[in-house]
Amino acid sequence: MVNDILAQAEERMKKVLASLGENFASVRTGRANAMVLDRIRVDYYGAPTPVNQLAGIKSPDAHMLVIEPWDKSSLKAIEHAIQESDLGVTPSNDGSVIRLPFPALTEERRRELVKQCKGYTEEARVAVRTARRDANAAVEKSVKQDSLPEDEQRRAEAEIQKLTDKYIAEVDEAFKKKEAEVMEI
Repeated sequence: MVNDILAQAEERMKKVLASLGENFASVRTGRANAMVLDRIRVDYYGAPTPVNQLAGIKSPDAHMLVIEPWDKSSLKAIEHAIQESDLGVTPSNDGSVIRLPFPALTEERRRELVKQCKGYTEEARVAVRTARRDANAAVEKSVKQDSLPEDEQRRAEAEIQKLTDKYIAEVDEAFKKKEAEVMEI
């Protein structure tokens, strides 16, 4: 019973870490990365569709993305969605492809991106702590229902705390790496 609770808590904490990685991938650094387009949705025949499902995305060099739509009629819609997003990049449309030049980041923009990453990090910490709280509640419930011994409860809570500490440390480590990547010139 306790092992099931621990396994569920760890699974939730792993998902939090994976979600944090996805959030960090969407934050652009000085390099062109197709993953920054993952969150942009284009209104394609009335359905919000991700850019990567409407077009081929290439990176000819470190500071340029080229978006080549499979359906040329969606070119304007893709360009509009990129302009409306918070990417901070102005697309140029030549009639067949969209070019996204990624200029070098200013110091001020780097600091804004680090602040955005801090927000994602704090959300992840809160989610890990929520998983801990839910696991502790499940242990407490099992003490009442299944007459689990109290020393077993304390041991389980200590294990849950170890898991929480481990995943909070991993979240902090991921943030440090991303901060260094964003601040790198």
